[in-house]
Amino acid sequence: MTAPLWGAVPLQADEWRFGLWAPSAADVALRLDGTLHPMTRGPDGAWQVSCPARANLPYMFRVDGTDYPDPASRLQVDGPEGPSLTVDPSQFDWGSHWQGRPFEEAVIFELHIGTFTTEGTFEAATHRLADLAAMGVTVIELMPVSQFSGARGWGYDGVLIRAPQPDYGSPDAMRTFVRTAQELGMAVLLDLVMNHFGPFGNLLPAYVPEMFSDRATPWGAAIDFARPQVQAFFHEAAMGWLHDYRLDGFRFDAVHQIRDGRDQKVMRDLARDLRASAPDRPLHLICEDERNLPSLRENGYDAEWNDDWHNALHVALTGEHQGYYSRFANAPFDHLARAMARGQVDEGQPSPEEPRGAPSAHLPWTAFINSNLTHDQVGNRAHGERLISLVGETPARVIHAALLLMPFVPMLFMGEEEGSTAPFHFFCDPPDDDSCEAVRKGRRAELAGIGYEVDGMLDPCGEAAFDVSRPYPAEDADRAAAWRDLTRRLIDLRMAHIVPLLRSGKIGDGTVSRPTARSFDAAWRFEGGTLRVCLALGTPLGAVEGTPIFTMGDLARDAFALHVEITS
Repeated sequence: MTAPLWGAVPLQADEWRFGLWAPSAADVALRLDGTLHPMTRGPDGAWQVSCPARANLPYMFRVDGTDYPDPASRLQVDGPEGPSLTVDPSQFDWGSHWQGRPFEEAVIFELHIGTFTTEGTFEAATHRLADLAAMGVTVIELMPVSQFSGARGWGYDGVLIRAPQPDYGSPDAMRTFVRTAQELGMAVLLDLVMNHFGPFGNLLPAYVPEMFSDRATPWGAAIDFARPQVQAFFHEAAMGWLHDYRLDGFRFDAVHQIRDGRDQKVMRDLARDLRASAPDRPLHLICEDERNLPSLRENGYDAEWNDDWHNALHVALTGEHQGYYSRFANAPFDHLARAMARGQVDEGQPSPEEPRGAPSAHLPWTAFINSNLTHDQVGNRAHGERLISLVGETPARVIHAALLLMPFVPMLFMGEEEGSTAPFHFFCDPPDDDSCEAVRKGRRAELAGIGYEVDGMLDPCGEAAFDVSRPYPAEDADRAAAWRDLTRRLIDLRMAHIVPLLRSGKIGDGTVSRPTARSFDAAWRFEGGTLRVCLALGTPLGAVEGTPIFTMGDLARDAFALHVEITS
């Protein structure tokens, strides 16, 4: 299965190959620019045809008399249910060679193309990249851009995994975004959803039902990763994004739902093949995995989103304990101390909740991506409040500084770099009134069921929820500038002092003492020295001796304060 099984692939001159796996179909033809081309069925149900073609021609697959889009489409004429377009990515001028960046330097910036700018396009976002680079951001993590139904969405309801959402701009506009970021020294990662398809506009069950199994997931029928042809579909999709757009890697969404019956060999093989296909530059491969298992990070993946840090911090500062915060409600400051010392909180130890995870402290500190907020934890609240709106300015500044000066990989959510208080809501654009009403009722019931006050909640299907989620409203310009300056200074310190320690190599676990109930004195040893972070999160810690590289507040007097030093 070395040759692509799925999609439209230019071969030579004006010849293209088109492929579709549809094992239960009796007849499949290619309708290319109005002309039908019969396809030949292989022994495993893979249909193929080679014929003259060129870029920008519309095509569909006619399966047993009905026309369907290419599930591996690289671009649609319009919506996800209509014709696909042939795309030749080799024509784009990438300019100079890109060397990539080592992962130890990662300061990740998560952004959503649709709300990052007023225009909501790749082109508009490209004009903002120089500001991010000047601030010190080294990695852009794009929320999913795979095509979904409608004009507004987070991207996690994509139905054509390889086609960029047309509202964001053309494939070349996305390539220009990536090229510009790399010219400015920033790597670009894509959040890739391989564990489910969105509920609207997904026609695959009608013509490739074998893509799915009988197992239910929160998003519908599970994808059947036990089938090699299904594995090939997602393998080719990831490879396509990597090379068509010269990406620097991926964040793979909810990998705990990717089940192949072989201990996720499909994910281990994917990491191996992605890296082998780009040997001249570092790739950054990140997972979201609620199981807290280190196995993927031991087999080709650099890091995982560390929700343990976020959740323990959120409970410690807000006192909230609904939903997924409940397992951190008992002794959240103890949980924070464990996250500092070992990376994760849940490592398989006995717990009042169902135990989860396995020991992970043997991993490098860069295997844990820590964040104080992400699209998930902000947007999955009834009113989309950011943490700064819940805890206030001073605590937010202190934890912002701590995040950027600890040894874990820090990730900022767009707007966080300037202390934005703009909400970020869940929003979508279902195709009809009945679907909208189902989404409204579902969101209200889900959020009310875990204790949120849903009165006054914005309509997730309305334009207002989308419009107010832009992170850069006309707020106090001086305050925003002060926040940006703080972020820049912190990242400069990280590059000058923390990154060399990370490069030198880790020595053992972290150590954390608790001078008071709400404070921490943490240290991490490296071959190149020891990083010490003294952090007060609600009570003064007391006087601290040592020469700091950074301080905020007075640890002996202030409830929220920070002291960071490095010793040999």
